[in-house]
Amino acid sequence: MDVNKNFSKKAQEDFELVSAALSGDQAAFTAIMVRYREPIYYLVLKMIRNESDAEDISIEAFEKAFQKLDQYTPQYAFSTWLFRIATNHCIDFIRKKKLNTTSIDEVIDDGENPSRRIQVGGNTKDPEEKFIEKQKIDSMHNFVDQLDDPYKSLVVLRYFKELTYEEIADLRSIPLGTVKAQLFRARALLAELIRKSKTNI
Repeated sequence: MDVNKNFSKKAQEDFELVSAALSGDQAAFTAIMVRYREPIYYLVLKMIRNESDAEDISIEAFEKAFQKLDQYTPQYAFSTWLFRIATNHCIDFIRKKKLNTTSIDEVIDDGENPSRRIQVGGNTKDPEEKFIEKQKIDSMHNFVDQLDDPYKSLVVLRYFKELTYEEIADLRSIPLGTVKAQLFRARALLAELIRKSKTNI
């Protein structure tokens, strides 16, 4: 890839990090995350207006960007490309949230008194569904076992033991930003393992 000669120093540094990441340098992924974590988070927060959702969506935006990193072309700044991905992901989230809200309010006709109400208890899982769900959980454990540390242990702490980012940082005695950077990288690696296995989870 030929870098745009009009790039600023920061854009040139981004290009070098992207090139390193594409070469398999895990530290480069972390460096990109650390560099853009706050700007992306505040962009998402401005659109979503919910801190908890903004945290998750910003991480997912990085995951999407890293999965498509080989599609980035240095005709324009990496930051522009990354912010576009984050913005589009926010738009998708908002659209899906509106659709979910609408589906909850759908009219349920009981044959006598059509009314707008939430149907409760209609989604009880049968034994077959429970079995399928257990298989998916077992498959996910198998994928996690394929990760190297620190990714494996961080995923276990965050998603199986349900520790917060702050609790993990305290437990591992590492900066909060490092925890978040390594976790989103772990999720990206998991997604790649699942994609290659062609398993539906």
